[in-house]
Amino acid sequence: MKRIFLNKLFLVSSAALLFVYGIIYACGGGDDWDFFGYNSNFTPEAFADKSYSPLFLSGDIFYGIGFDTEHNSRFNEDIKSDWETYLKGKADTATVNYFLIGEKTPMYSSEKKTAQNKADITQLHVFYKNKKENQTSLKWGKKINLKEAKIKSFIEFLYLAQKIETVSIGEDYWSYDPAVAKTFKDLKMIQSIENVYNTTADPFLKNRYWFLTAKAYFYSSNKKKTIEFFNKTEASVPKNVLYYRALSYVAGVHHQQNKFATSNYLYAKVFDKCPQLRTVTAYCFKPKNDADWIKSLAMAKNNKEKAALWAVHGFYKDEAEAIAKIYDLDPKSEHLNYLLTRLVNQQEQDINNSFEVKTNSDDYNAPAVKQTIVENREANKAVIKTKAFDLVAKIAAAGNTEKPYLWDISLGYLQTLKGDYAAADSNLNKAEKTMPKTELASYQLRLLRFVNNLSKIDKLTDKNEKTILADLNWLYQELPKTYKGQEFRYQNAAQWSKNYLATLYRAKSNPVMVELFGGDSHSNSYYWGGGNAYYDNEKNLLDMKAFLAKSNKSEIEKIGVGIYYLKLKDINSFQAVQATYKNKIAEAITFIQQADSVQYAVFLGNPFNGNIKDCHDCDHTANQKKKYSQIDFLNTIKAMQDKLAQKEEVYTNSLLLGNAFYNITHFGNARTFYETTIVGYGSSPYSFRDSMKRMITNCDLPKMYYQKALEAATTKEQKAKCIYMLAKCERNEYYNNKYNNLKNWWEADEDKINFLAWSGFKVLKKDYSDTKYYQDVIAECGYFNTYVNQ
Repeated sequence: MKRIFLNKLFLVSSAALLFVYGIIYACGGGDDWDFFGYNSNFTPEAFADKSYSPLFLSGDIFYGIGFDTEHNSRFNEDIKSDWETYLKGKADTATVNYFLIGEKTPMYSSEKKTAQNKADITQLHVFYKNKKENQTSLKWGKKINLKEAKIKSFIEFLYLAQKIETVSIGEDYWSYDPAVAKTFKDLKMIQSIENVYNTTADPFLKNRYWFLTAKAYFYSSNKKKTIEFFNKTEASVPKNVLYYRALSYVAGVHHQQNKFATSNYLYAKVFDKCPQLRTVTAYCFKPKNDADWIKSLAMAKNNKEKAALWAVHGFYKDEAEAIAKIYDLDPKSEHLNYLLTRLVNQQEQDINNSFEVKTNSDDYNAPAVKQTIVENREANKAVIKTKAFDLVAKIAAAGNTEKPYLWDISLGYLQTLKGDYAAADSNLNKAEKTMPKTELASYQLRLLRFVNNLSKIDKLTDKNEKTILADLNWLYQELPKTYKGQEFRYQNAAQWSKNYLATLYRAKSNPVMVELFGGDSHSNSYYWGGGNAYYDNEKNLLDMKAFLAKSNKSEIEKIGVGIYYLKLKDINSFQAVQATYKNKIAEAITFIQQADSVQYAVFLGNPFNGNIKDCHDCDHTANQKKKYSQIDFLNTIKAMQDKLAQKEEVYTNSLLLGNAFYNITHFGNARTFYETTIVGYGSSPYSFRDSMKRMITNCDLPKMYYQKALEAATTKEQKAKCIYMLAKCERNEYYNNKYNNLKNWWEADEDKINFLAWSGFKVLKKDYSDTKYYQDVIAECGYFNTYVNQ
C-alpha cells in the first residue's frame, strides 16, 4: 500500500516526458483496491483541501483517480472563465466556449478530422489577413462583431495557440505505451509569437502571449530557450496560474537536462503555489538520490519553500518525518493537513477489525481463530507507531497549526486505537468547539465518538448498550439511505461494529445474536455465494426461527434483525429444500407454503423431463407445455408418490420421479430450486460448502426411482432408457468420488480419464443395441459413442 521513495516504477520513460498545458503527461495506473471506505474510519476529504485529494493515502498511483487523466482539460474552466470576462458584452458564453474547447467527440473516436472550431478559427484568420469575406466570416458575422478589436485579438490568439496544440495535446486516454514527445519545428512561428508578446500593450493579452511563448519554446527543438525566455521576463509577469504553468515547463526542461535537484525544487514551488498542479508536480518530483534531495533543500530561499519540498517528499516516503520538518519550519502550513490525514490512514492499515487471526499467516487457506475483545484490543494497540502518535500529540497540544481541530480529532482517534478512551473523549470534545460545521466534518466527529464509545465496552449491559443504540441505527439504517456523497468513510465502522458486537455476544454464548451481527452471513470463507453454514445445525436453525418470530424484541435485537439479510421465509425455503432432498415431500410442502413468494418461483425448464444430454440451457429454451412453480413441483411429486404407493402407472411415475429428483441435483436443469442465500450459488459444486455440495450432487434418490422404473418397464425401449439414466447416475458418482478427494483442482486431469465403461454402458451395448433409444444415445452421448466404437 505504501509507495517507496526513489524506487517507484513508472510506466512512462524519463526520456519521453511529455508536457501538456504546463503539466507532465503522466501515464500510470494501479490494480489495488482503492476504496478506503472499507478499511478506514478517517475521511481526509473532511478537512484537507480538494487539491490534495489525489495525494491521500492510496493503493493506486493517485487516490480516487488511479492515474491522472486531465492532461488536456485541467485548465479548461479557468481558460473559459478568463476569456468570458475579457470578452464580456462582445461574445456570449456559448460562443467563447465553442472557440476555446469545441464540440465534444467520443473519447475513443477513430476520426482524425480537424475539429470544426479549429477550422473556423483558421478561416477567420484568413479573413482578417486578406480582408475578404469567406463562408466562415459570413456565418460568424451574424453572431458576433468581427470588427470588434477584442474579438479579433481573441481569434488571432487562438490561431497561434492551436499551432502549438498540434504537439502539446496528447491522446485523451491511458496506454501502456510510453507517451512519445512531439516537437514543434517552426522556429519562425515561435519568434512571431514572442514578437506579439513584446509589442502587445493589453495586460490580459500580454500575459497569455507570454505563456504561449514559454509553451512554444518548451515544445520546440530548442528547449533551453524556455529557461532563457522565462528568466529574462519573469520579473514583469504576474504570479498567477499562467506563471506557475510556465514554471513547470522550466522544471521539465531541467529534468530533461538531468538537473534533478533544480527541477524538483521548481516542482515544489509550483506544488506550493498552484493547487491545480499538485497532482502533476507530485508525480514529476523525482530526486534520483539523497544528494539531489539535499541540493534541492539548499536551493530553497525561505522556510515556506523548504516546507513545500518536504510536503512532496512526504507523499513518497515518511509522512511523520515530513510533518515534523514542516511544523518546525512553518506551523501554519496548509500542507500539514493532507500529510496528517495520510499519517492517520497509515496507522489504520494494520488494525485488525475482523476479530480473528490466521493460524498460519503465510497460508491463505489456513483456518482463523476468533479473538476476544481484550485480545483484539491489545493486538491493535501494539501496531500504532509510537513516533507517529507522539508527534500528533505534541502538535495537538501546541495548538498553533492552521487547523488545530484537525490535530485534536486525529489525536482523539489515535487515542481510541491506543485504548485511552477518556483522553479520546476529551480531544474529540475539544475539536468540536472549533471545527467547521459542515456535514462531512460533523459526520466524522460523530463516527469517531461512536467508535470510541463502543470500544469502551468489554461486556454488554443494559446501561452501556443504550450509549450505542442511536449510532448503530444511524450507521446501519440512516446513512445508507440519506447520505448521497461518496467521501464519508462509514462502511468500515459499520462492519467493525458488527464484528465487535458479535464478539461480545460470542462471549455471552448467544449464537443467534452472533449470527445476526457477525456470523457466517458476514464472512463466508467458501465463495461469494457460498451460503450460510450456521443453518446446517438444526438447533441453530430452530433457535433463529423462534427468535425471529418473537414479538417482544429488545432495541438492540431489533437492530440486529434490521441488518440481517435473512427472513423467516428464507429459512422456511431452506427447510423445504432440505426436506425435498430427504424425500420428505409432505414436510417440504408445509415449509414452502410458509416461504411467501418463494413458493411461486417458476422453474426455467421442465423438471420432469429426462434427456440424454445434461444441458440445462437447452432445457430452459425448449418448448414447455406447462411451467412449474416450486409449489406445483412439490405437489406433483406428492401426487406421483401417492399413485406409486397405490401401484398406479408404476413405470411412468417412477421414471418421472427419477427425473424430478435428478433435475434438482447439480447435474439437472432445476438448480434454481436449491440456489438460495442459505444453500449458496455457483456454477460448480465446489463453490458450495461441503455439506451442501454433498446434498446437491447426491444421485441416490433418482437412482432409486430409475431402478423402480426399470423393474416396472415392459418394453426394451423403456428398459434402455432406465439403464441409461442409471448410467448417468453412475457417471455422476464417479465424478463426485474422483474430484472430492482432490486437494487442488489442477490435479483433476492427471490420470487423463474422462469416463469409464460403467455397468449401464455395458448393459446398454450388450442387451439393447437393437433399440431406437440406443441409437439416440450414440447420436447424443460422445462418451457412449466412443465406448461402443473402441
